Amino acid sequence: MKDFFDDVRQTRNAEAKRAPTQASQVEHGPVARAFSRKDGSLLATPLVPSAATVPTQASSRPGMGAIPYDGGTTFRVWAPNAQRVQVAGDFSNWQSVELQREPSGNFSLDVPGAKAGDQYQYVVQGKYGDWRWKGDPRANDVTNSTGNSVVVDHKSYEWKHDWEFKMPPWNEAVIYEMHVGTFNDEPGWGPGNWQSAIDKLDHLKELGINVVELMPSAEFAADFSWGYNPAFPNAPESAYGTPDDLKRFVDEAHKRGIGVVMDVVYNHLGPSDLPHWDFDGETYGKGGSYFYTDWRAKTPWGDTRPDYGRHEVRDYLRDNAMMWLRDYHMDGLRLDATKEIRQASGANNPEGWQLLRDINEAVNREFPQKIIIAEDLGNEAGLTHPDGANFDTQWDSNFVHPIRAALTAPSDAARDMNAVADAIRFKYNGSANQRVIYTESHDEVANGKQRLPSEVGGWDAGGYHAKKSSILGAALTMTSPGIPMLFQGQEFLEDGHFQDGDPLDWKKKETYAGINQAYTDLIKLRRNWNDNTAGLRGENVNVHHVNNHDKVVAFHRWDKGGAGDDTIVIVNFGGKHLSNYELGLPSDGTWKVRYNSDWKGYSDNFGDAQSFDVGGRWNGKDGLPASGSLNNLGPYSVVILSKDK
Repeated sequence: MKDFFDDVRQTRNAEAKRAPTQASQVEHGPVARAFSRKDGSLLATPLVPSAATVPTQASSRPGMGAIPYDGGTTFRVWAPNAQRVQVAGDFSNWQSVELQREPSGNFSLDVPGAKAGDQYQYVVQGKYGDWRWKGDPRANDVTNSTGNSVVVDHKSYEWKHDWEFKMPPWNEAVIYEMHVGTFNDEPGWGPGNWQSAIDKLDHLKELGINVVELMPSAEFAADFSWGYNPAFPNAPESAYGTPDDLKRFVDEAHKRGIGVVMDVVYNHLGPSDLPHWDFDGETYGKGGSYFYTDWRAKTPWGDTRPDYGRHEVRDYLRDNAMMWLRDYHMDGLRLDATKEIRQASGANNPEGWQLLRDINEAVNREFPQKIIIAEDLGNEAGLTHPDGANFDTQWDSNFVHPIRAALTAPSDAARDMNAVADAIRFKYNGSANQRVIYTESHDEVANGKQRLPSEVGGWDAGGYHAKKSSILGAALTMTSPGIPMLFQGQEFLEDGHFQDGDPLDWKKKETYAGINQAYTDLIKLRRNWNDNTAGLRGENVNVHHVNNHDKVVAFHRWDKGGAGDDTIVIVNFGGKHLSNYELGLPSDGTWKVRYNSDWKGYSDNFGDAQSFDVGGRWNGKDGLPASGSLNNLGPYSVVILSKDK
């Protein structure tokens, strides 16, 4: 991994090796600075990059950014307040080539000889006559966040396995949140990369994961980051590899039956290393054309909220969303902190709502099979309502917060089974698939909080209580209505808190092989691999048994109902071993134990309370027509029952 990382960085940090012919007049790349000649032009007459003549009129080709065509590249950039815009790069020996103004506020030109792989920057004369070197806000690749933009030909990548993959229906999806920089890496070197992540995809396949949700991987400042500080939203993070490396990751995931969702950040940009900031010389007292310049500019991460009221900015963000789906064959998007889009400083922002609708309308028109997820955590049902923003689903705080509270309570008496029951049965707009449920995410295991084993076990994060709570949380996630999600390493009891420079400890997969198996078994039940728990994929739930004294909750899950479908989940949040436990059942007959989390195979220090199949009889209980007795229910354990077809 180190060799791969070093090779990538050496190759991609070569932006300073080329000097312009007239070195006394201008610098370029990461050390570029404004240079104004007395006649008002930045450079002498532009050099022609090839024998072809550079056009003197704006391009008639469509598209924004740097778009290769046969024999050259079209450059088009939005700079409504600029007097002049030029482009300089490898193709012109870093001499400027004048772009032509369009009525829309864009500047464009077809530049013969410019090709994929060429580095470039824009040279912009601002509203008040000053000049500045600027990276392309729409750059599809960069040498680094303060380096040069790079021309990319997205059509050149040959997809090998894409045709093999079909995105699973929402009710069959099991999501795995991944941070590429820490997913598979060795401490002390650069961050993990696309190749190192590919090396562990077989683990995810064996675990049963069928959707990976990537934490933001657009170019950000420096090499280590969570990714929520995008500088070049269209360019994959250069420390992780090239655009083709990312495509290869998606290709390899598809080969293994795993979809890929990209986390995108539209609630703010940067705030550092932004080419957008003061791009065309008019700041309006703040950041300029791309940003709000009044009270709406302020976000928790800096005064860089995009101006959703400008259709050019909405188009820029919508085009970014479509780029990941079109050019990288992503299977969906997760929009970060949508509450900070639909609101500004706590006030409703209709322009932000318009952006969210625009994105979802565009995706549904072209890619109705791809999933669009909101991370809002504001309990706003309108986000996933067809008459609202129309997201497919959203992260659900109504699940994670009460479930984690029950799992981490200091005593059994402090665990509220009624709150747990409400968390299990909650839906947005009456739809189970409109929420993503989890007990760990990047937010839940950082920012002053830790991973569940550390929250529960403290110094003994690999001990009995930590293991029990981890499996309890996973079992509720896999059996409650909603789209289940794990955070990387959760399946092998990763502890501590999430840091962008602290890689997963893959040795824990062997140390806690039983926990990894417990998660694998739960995911198989959730996905109905053995064709006897179809109800876990259904819309229906009835939390029919709530025993706050003994800290037991039981619920019935079903799709169409009947044998092989109806599933009963019994969860003991208490430390007492319970015997001959009576509870309601949907029907009589033999209810077989499909899962018992107290099994010693999951951990040597579990009690191994053997739960036998339950004989159902027509003797109603808990509002259900039948009932039965579970002979053993271990402490802090889950038992799952269903009937053979």
